[in-house]
Amino acid sequence: MSTCVCVLSNNGERLMPTFRLGKVRRLLKDGKAKIVKHHPFTIQLLYDSKTNTQPIEICEDVGYNYIGISAKSKSHEYVSAQYDTLQDEKEHHDDCRKMRRTRRNRLRYRKPRFDNRKRGEGWLAPSLRHKKELNVNVVKMYCAVMPITYATVEVGSFDTMLVKAIQEGKVIPEGADYQKGPRYNLATLREAVFYRDNYVCKVCGRKATEGAILHMHHMFYWKGRHGNSLDELLTVCEKCHTPANHQKGGKLYGFGEDVKFTDLSGAAFMNTVRWQIVNELYAAFGKPFVTITYGAMTKEKRIALQLEKSHNNDAYAMGEFHPSCRCKFRHYQKRRRNNRVLEKFYDATYIDTRTGNKAKGKELFNGRISRNHKKDSENLHKYRAHKITKGRRSIRSKHYDIQSGDTVLYAGRKCITTGCFNKGKWLRITVGSTAKSVAISKVKLINHVGAWKKRFIHITSYKRIHPRLSLAAVDGVFCFKNNKRLPYNSQSDEEEQIHPSGASALFLLPTNERGVRPWQNPGQQKN
Repeated sequence: MSTCVCVLSNNGERLMPTFRLGKVRRLLKDGKAKIVKHHPFTIQLLYDSKTNTQPIEICEDVGYNYIGISAKSKSHEYVSAQYDTLQDEKEHHDDCRKMRRTRRNRLRYRKPRFDNRKRGEGWLAPSLRHKKELNVNVVKMYCAVMPITYATVEVGSFDTMLVKAIQEGKVIPEGADYQKGPRYNLATLREAVFYRDNYVCKVCGRKATEGAILHMHHMFYWKGRHGNSLDELLTVCEKCHTPANHQKGGKLYGFGEDVKFTDLSGAAFMNTVRWQIVNELYAAFGKPFVTITYGAMTKEKRIALQLEKSHNNDAYAMGEFHPSCRCKFRHYQKRRRNNRVLEKFYDATYIDTRTGNKAKGKELFNGRISRNHKKDSENLHKYRAHKITKGRRSIRSKHYDIQSGDTVLYAGRKCITTGCFNKGKWLRITVGSTAKSVAISKVKLINHVGAWKKRFIHITSYKRIHPRLSLAAVDGVFCFKNNKRLPYNSQSDEEEQIHPSGASALFLLPTNERGVRPWQNPGQQKN
């Protein structure tokens, strides 16, 4: 199980990937090749070479949060990876919208702008468009550096009402049941939530008939979810629905933790964009290049191959080729290329007279949502003692060339940056297991991390045991270098990070020539 290197000829033609990493190092050292791309790692030869290639297929397990990729030929698998999409795209656009409206309101001479933009054909919400583009661009990324002959893409439609009924153990809908959902004969979502909860606050039990003003609360707000499905909403009164109760220690924080929620966002995504993904691949490579498969067929092949359920294994089970020689599994997470937030607000800090602890200004809320709105909750301004820190706005003056996660050279050693400060003049870097602040003039940029950040490798996905690897039962997280156990937070190019998916599980860990594990006594042999 090794990692392949993509190879281009001197005139830019795509050659077969290679597992001969030693030869790649020698070519780079001797000046016979150059690095043209870091993800996937690609070199270009600087001399004439043969251009004979073999058929390679790329298979993609299309997904909402996770994308599975497998590129393989008849004899080898060259890519086995999982790509995680951004999870906060909607919240990011919501924050941008708030900031944009605030800036426009400061300029009183400008007219308000609402829906003056036309939506073209095939318009998608920014969060869906982002995920659709990632599913397409991942395939294009590998097709640009590998001699891929055809692609296999999994598409499928989902009956959301049927899926929800099965997961919740309810009666399977038939016929007219699809027209009588939970909002049948109810005009608005707000009315549906109140009707379901019998117009009673689910936190304190106050009723609307007793004078309670009912609000609609996002039950999983504390988890970062802001969905508007009926299962995520709850009826609460104005005394319970306060900013303080949304914070840790409040009544609403963690409320509904035991509620089983059926997330159908992935199914809705597939129903919306599955053919758009296929059509974009058709337009880029042509119809003969793309083959369509379905989830039932993938599941049948995966069971026949005796593979665990995972996104990369689903991609491996697709297509025509199923080589016995599999490559090393890689896990990547989407990150933003640049921090485009120009302005940040840091709230003031006060002493709460009730507890004597520090509290933010938004926690000691005056109870008024807007200037012309009546108070919905108790005025907490009276609990503010002396101010510890004042609120301030921070406006970024320029774009920084070195971003968090980039690889830089400092004192002859490769390091990973974790952030920048002092208007981009200083960097925070990780040197071994320690963090250090250095001037940007003392470092040299080696590689910009780009759009994808490498995550920890899940060793449980390995199928074959390397002679230098042994099977052991471990608790915790370990990091090894030269058969020596290192702290978990140490990072460098030469280290292999091992992150188990759960405690007390089986994982592959390195041993030395005598079969002794690094944390064992010298006399303790391998079982």
